[in-house]
Amino acid sequence: MQSSIKVNRGAILRAVEQPHIKTDHPEFRPGDTVRVETKVVEGNRTRNQAFEGVVIALNGAGSRKSFTVRKISFGEGVERVFPFSSPLLAKVTVLERGKVRRAKLYYLRDLRGKAARIKNDRSRVMKDAARVQKAKQDAAQAEAAPVTDAE
Repeated sequence: MQSSIKVNRGAILRAVEQPHIKTDHPEFRPGDTVRVETKVVEGNRTRNQAFEGVVIALNGAGSRKSFTVRKISFGEGVERVFPFSSPLLAKVTVLERGKVRRAKLYYLRDLRGKAARIKNDRSRVMKDAARVQKAKQDAAQAEAAPVTDAE
């Protein structure tokens, strides 16, 4: 006999996942060119290994969210899937903003050379530059403002 109590499994799952979600990565979309640095352990030392390519997909949600990066290495296509919440993910840097009309860019697997190029999204580049400029101005104003103690 089943109980008649309804359980919201999605809410329970979100509550459990919430502490494990990392939010320190920059915002990027499919079509953007990124450099992903991962921590690699070799013997007793750790180093960062870079993987640079085009984001072709964002998958999942919450702590299971991941992204796929594709690059061409020595004429061969290489794809890697990186989980957002992985402790081995050291740093993600957005190098270029791409302008695409699809969420999944799997069609790039069949294209070669110039056909596989992605246009730059100038509007997003300009917004990024304006955001950085505003952050610099805010930091300069905060530094220049005198600190007074209210006693």
